[in-house]
This record gives sequence, C-alpha cells and structure tokens, in this order.
Amino acid sequence: MNYNIRGENIEVTPAIREYVEKKIAKLERYFTETPNANVNVNLKTYNDKSSKVEVTIPMQNLVLRAEEVHMDMYAAIDLITDKLERQIRKHKTKVNRKFREKGNINALFAATDDGGAPAIEEDDTEELEVVRQKSFDLKPMDSEEAILQMNMLGHSFYVFTNAETNLTNVVYKRKDGRYGLIEAQ
Repeated sequence: MNYNIRGENIEVTPAIREYVEKKIAKLERYFTETPNANVNVNLKTYNDKSSKVEVTIPMQNLVLRAEEVHMDMYAAIDLITDKLERQIRKHKTKVNRKFREKGNINALFAATDDGGAPAIEEDDTEELEVVRQKSFDLKPMDSEEAILQMNMLGHSFYVFTNAETNLTNVVYKRKDGRYGLIEAQ
C-alpha cells in the first residue's frame, strides 16, 4: 500500500507517519495479497484542540472510508483502524454469502481465524433489499438549480443531467450543512 498522509493545521511528524502506517498496515491481514492501493490519510487539528482523521482507501471493487474526531490524534487513528476493520469484515461476509452457492468465492479476502477479530453480529449482516423503485426523466440543469430542487423536495440528494456536460450528476447535502457534487465520467 502506498501512503499519502496530509496534515491541515498540523505538521506530519515522522512519529505520526510511522504510527499511521503501522496501524493501517494491520488491515493487510484481511487480504490474500497486499492490495496495490493508495491510502489517503488527512489529519486535521482545530482550535478547540480536537483532531479529525479521515482515511480513504480506493480499491478495485471496494472503497474503504472512515473519519473520526477525537481530542487525541493517536486515539482517533486507533478508532479509524477499528472502523475500517469492521467495514472489511462486513463486506467480506456479504461477498462470501453471495458467492457461496456458486462455489467461486472471489479471493480478495484472506481467511482469518486468528480469533482476535470479533464475529460480526447477526444484525450487521442483514440482507440488502430494495423496498422501493422509482424512475423519472432527468431534466438538464445546473448544480445550483439542482440544489434548489433538492431542498424544495426535502431530499438529501438529487440526481440530474448537467446542462453543460450532458452527464448525470448528483448533488447531496453534507453533514456539515454544505453541498457536494458527484459527477459521472
């Protein structure tokens, strides 16, 4: 794994870099071979002395992402590692269940019987079920108009055709109250 560690309002010291790499490297035990992935780590500190850690690991069939806010940077890194491990175990369980009948399990994940990882609770592995399906025509508009439409409907996201690029885009409301835009390629 290739590590890209950035700091905002904090200098990434060799000690912090080493700690992040050591903790994230523990995730490699869940894979049959070390994934050729770029690990993007963003470390932030705020005026109230709290720290925020964001980790994104884009891989071929899966994007692992987690963020954590804590007063202690090292504790936040520990919590992020735990979150990412839960994501991997949950995804691994779903992949195994999906391909069990076919007898052709994707060899992305390694078999772990180290006993250190707690078993996934049954309620975490509930089946994914589509309970409603909706279809509609995408109206060409700009992102500002899409945000207005989204707010008018009271939704947290809105799918539309970008009038400039003629591609499908999605605007969404972020946790911080601002808006995000996802552009299809």
